[in-house]
Amino acid sequence: MATITHLPLQVTATPAAVALIDKLRTKHGELMFHQSGGCCDGSSPMCYPRGEFLTGDSDVLLGEVDDTPFYISRAQFEYWKHTQIILDVVPGRGGMFSLEGPEGLRFLVRSRVFQDDEIKVLRTAGRI
Repeated sequence: MATITHLPLQVTATPAAVALIDKLRTKHGELMFHQSGGCCDGSSPMCYPRGEFLTGDSDVLLGEVDDTPFYISRAQFEYWKHTQIILDVVPGRGGMFSLEGPEGLRFLVRSRVFQDDEIKVLRTAGRI
C-alpha cells in the first residue's frame, strides 16, 4: 500500500456538475453550496449566489469545487466526515431556492468512504 502524501479532497465534482456550475456562474456571478442535511430541500446540496446564504460556526467548509465553496452543517459533517462528497447532477427539479431549479437539472451528492490511509492523513491535518 502506497503512503498518501497529499490531503485527500473532502469534496469533488463530476464533469457534469462543473459544467452546470460554470453555466450558473455565467448567469448569477460567484456561487456557493451548502448541504444542511435537513428534510426535503435540505437533504440536497443547495446552490446560492455567493454570500446570500450566511454561514457561521455551525457550518464546515469542506473545500471548493470549480472555485466554488462547499459548506456542510457541522452536525451533518459529523456523519459524513469519513466520506468524500462527490457533487453530481441528474435530470429533475432542484431545491426551491437552489439556482439550478430552472435548468431542468438538480445537484445531488454521491459519496465514497475514505480509505484508512486517507483518514489518517485527514486526522493528522486536523480536518476530521
